[in-house]
Amino acid sequence: MKETIEYNDLASSIQDDIHLRCAVGPRSTSEPKHNSLPTVKKISDAAQDINEKIQNERGDPNDPYVRLKRDCVGILAAFRLLDDFQHLVVLANTHIYWDPEWADVKLAQAKYLLYRLAQFKAIVVERFNCEPAVVVAGDFNSTPGDKVYQFMLSGHDATSISGQSTSPLDLPDHSPIALKSLYAFVKEEPAFTNCTPGFTGTLDYIFFADTDHLKPVSTLQLPDPESSDVVEGLPNYKHPSDHLPIGADFEISSEA
Repeated sequence: MKETIEYNDLASSIQDDIHLRCAVGPRSTSEPKHNSLPTVKKISDAAQDINEKIQNERGDPNDPYVRLKRDCVGILAAFRLLDDFQHLVVLANTHIYWDPEWADVKLAQAKYLLYRLAQFKAIVVERFNCEPAVVVAGDFNSTPGDKVYQFMLSGHDATSISGQSTSPLDLPDHSPIALKSLYAFVKEEPAFTNCTPGFTGTLDYIFFADTDHLKPVSTLQLPDPESSDVVEGLPNYKHPSDHLPIGADFEISSEA
């Protein structure tokens, strides 16, 4: 079993809501063209020019449809182990939007990920009459302590007001799946998983539902900041990506 999560569904929900409340015509599903934005007075300041370029790439920040229209995805899959136990494991992998100034977009994507994961797990439980293990991994573009990181661990959106969801699609502010960060569970989060001249920090995680059936055995060790592998930043010959690989070995018990 597998499913693909399109985070653009969040933008579509905004669009549908606008249609219902304002009875407007259909809006194009493509990204708005740069020249559709209001003209900005040209100035000679080079820093301002850079800011304008970034603004154009993002789109109009005041338009919730544009904010949520981000080509990021997630993948859900269920695997049955080829052993005598026939235990099932649900794996989720994702890439969350990058922009640190648009934390609300990243949080909405994280909520949608866990919302869809809970639905997918429920289907697996009903179809195969078992309680599957759950592992969630990916590039969350969020450092430890960020809203996304906190939500993944607590399953609760601390920014919600009076228990009312402010998310697109009326996503619940609580996730029914309790997760732990694998590296923090074993010891601590890595010092960094992303290393570039402009930023060095931890953005990638492996989360898992801590049950009697799934226990981490070991983690893939990452290089120290002073290591020659990363001292001049990534990517390089040793690591062809600006993100370091993370990984782990799990033990799944015979009890299903």
